[in-house]
Amino acid sequence: MFEITLCAMGRLKEPFYLSAAAEYEKRLSGFCRFRILELPEERLPQDPAPAQIAGALEKEAAALFTRLPAGAWLCVLTSEGKELTSQGLAQTLAKVKLSGKSGAWFFIGSSYGMAPRVKDRADLLLSMGKMTFPHHLARIMALEQLYRAEAIQAGTKYHK
Repeated sequence: MFEITLCAMGRLKEPFYLSAAAEYEKRLSGFCRFRILELPEERLPQDPAPAQIAGALEKEAAALFTRLPAGAWLCVLTSEGKELTSQGLAQTLAKVKLSGKSGAWFFIGSSYGMAPRVKDRADLLLSMGKMTFPHHLARIMALEQLYRAEAIQAGTKYHK
């Protein structure tokens, strides 16, 4: 069974986000092996200097790359990425499953973004649109879209 991992910097704390994440994790497990991986966000001072931000993002990139399997397909969620419809995401995932990759990883960076080398490694840079969303809400939105993509591939009535 294909494995999908949603990897995000930082932890969800609010009960409503935790509840939503658990619900989509449960739903996704009916279609694939699915897991959420939370990595610690590097602590920065109140007004960090650009060099401090860059150093923190490099440490976060290292944390991602030590866990990312060698044969995994990587999708990075970033504002400068490509916008896809739900059907487009479903088609992309279907192609990845047929490509021989060991699994698909979706990565959401910290509040300061991510190191350039993470974007350079990505197989797909994906945007949720031109609006800005809190990282915790973006995680729930990504979970819903992953569930929708799996439901589309399975031909269920969830996506109308």
